Amino acid sequence: CSYTTAEGMLTRAAVSKNDVVLVTGASGGVGSALVQLAKRRGATVIGLSSIEKHDSVRALGADAMLPRSPNNLGAALKQAIGRDTVTVVADIVGGAGFSGIVDVLARGGRYTCSGAIAGPMVELDLRTLYLRDLTFTGSTVVPPEIFKNLVTYIERGEIKPVVAATYPLAEFHAAQKAFIEKKHTGNIVVIP
Repeated sequence: CSYTTAEGMLTRAAVSKNDVVLVTGASGGVGSALVQLAKRRGATVIGLSSIEKHDSVRALGADAMLPRSPNNLGAALKQAIGRDTVTVVADIVGGAGFSGIVDVLARGGRYTCSGAIAGPMVELDLRTLYLRDLTFTGSTVVPPEIFKNLVTYIERGEIKPVVAATYPLAEFHAAQKAFIEKKHTGNIVVIP
């Protein structure tokens, strides 16, 4: 599910090898999928996550990692990759950091969203949207070929789904607790 969501987002944003993609929540299930799938397309990938997860997300292919909420995202990008803008933001977080994320989109940049784990209400200065010719897309329903493509990517070894832990259904509450603690990278799976 995480990988179809991520591939749907990248497909809607038309991510290619020419892009610099900023992934919010890069250590979670969808975030870790976004990192791998954007790298598979040849993009430069910058992940945002808690510092203790930077190494595990780098191991998935992120070219650079930044703290979850840097004071000045543009300056942090400049220091990490030599530029203060990105061409694509793949956001699953939303919340209070939204306007700072949108501010680093280059002219003609694309923002794609499929989540709001930090909150669904955000502030947007519409002048940023229209004066910089930005494109915003939401991504929920994915075309049927995406699942088939993902299976092919896995079979060819181009991506490897990240499973942080598995729990039997009888231990659902422990799985939920581990998920809420957010100490993992990748997906937590409950097996019926």
